[in-house]
Amino acid sequence: MYTKFIKPAADRLFALILLVLISPILLGVIIVLSFSNKGDIFFKQKRPGKHENIFIVLKFKTMNDKKDNKGNLLPDNKRLHKIGLLLRKTSLDELPQLFNVLKGDMSFVGPRPLLVEYLPFYTERQRVRHTIKPGITGWAQINGRNAISWEDKFNHDIWYIKHKSFVLDIKILFLTFFRIVQAKDINEKNTATTTKFKGNNL
Repeated sequence: MYTKFIKPAADRLFALILLVLISPILLGVIIVLSFSNKGDIFFKQKRPGKHENIFIVLKFKTMNDKKDNKGNLLPDNKRLHKIGLLLRKTSLDELPQLFNVLKGDMSFVGPRPLLVEYLPFYTERQRVRHTIKPGITGWAQINGRNAISWEDKFNHDIWYIKHKSFVLDIKILFLTFFRIVQAKDINEKNTATTTKFKGNNL
């Protein structure tokens, strides 16, 4: 009952309420990024959701598009600007995903939506993470986020799916707030993003 009916309805209702309440913050970030990114405000990327259906995830763009002399993008840590770093530390870059929740592609709590290119590398056990909607935050995010291994991330995702409940979701949301305040486990040391998943034998 909770997973099929209550959670989807609550997700959309609270996403709408939050979008209205934080609209001044959204507008402020949009104005700042329009200058720091020279017009590029949103990061859009295809991600697999529930049942591996592809959707477009939205985030505020935290890196510029600077390239080297050969036309290749510079490494992430050289394209991550100061405003983008601040947005990541405060998790404000995730706010546009409220539109994904409102649309029904995502939930507030669930396994994070990963890259489409990872799909061929999943084992049957890991693929279980796609039996529910992906989330803005999740059990893996409050237990290490980008500071833990891929194996641990998948283990946390699978554990959540087996134990998901209203009480657990509230716990995750509260702990997420404290992780944001503490700015913990945002990225691996000396990198702008986590290392790519290349498959394993879990």
